[in-house]
Amino acid sequence: MQERPVRISSGKVTLDGDLAMPDRPRGIVVFAHGSGSSRHSPRNRHVARVLQDAGLATLLMDLLTVEEEAIDMYTAQLRFDIGLLAKRLVGATDWLAENDLTKNLPIGYFGASTGAAAALVAAAERQQAVKAIVSRGGRPDLAFDSLPKVRAPTLLIVGGDDEPVIGMNREAMAKMKAERELVIVPGATHLFEEPGKLDEVAALARDWFLRHLGS
Repeated sequence: MQERPVRISSGKVTLDGDLAMPDRPRGIVVFAHGSGSSRHSPRNRHVARVLQDAGLATLLMDLLTVEEEAIDMYTAQLRFDIGLLAKRLVGATDWLAENDLTKNLPIGYFGASTGAAAALVAAAERQQAVKAIVSRGGRPDLAFDSLPKVRAPTLLIVGGDDEPVIGMNREAMAKMKAERELVIVPGATHLFEEPGKLDEVAALARDWFLRHLGS
């Protein structure tokens, strides 16, 4: 497994990312982190390692610049700017399509919390490129208008003790037209911090991406 730092242009900004490439990758998964998080998120990196072990490439990237993160730390506004975050994901998707290492790989999105909403909006804009989506404790309600336009098979994973978010995900499923599935992990809260629960998420995500990104 080779991981290298990358710089991704998206509009007027350049974002930092970490690209991990196994030998003969079966696809690549772009991570869209949740509120107030970054590419260094230990939860996303845990999931990424499981995907890498299964032969999938991963791209963990910051959706905000260093300057924007400093502002967001005090205002908490940019982390809920789904349109902005989705635009950055679209930029990363286009970057992957042009990069010699990744241009032939099917693309998946793994979104957490508000990042899941951004992933759904971006997938609606890049219908041909995005082949699968996994949402962990996601807020698909924040992408409500884009849900009918999503074509990628979508797995929604929610903690069994995260009751408000369960309802949000069920409402989102009713709005979607693509293949979708809701999995409720018993005994898990919003961040899946309970012992073994994040491992369940990682296994579910791995199996979903392997099914839809590569044979």
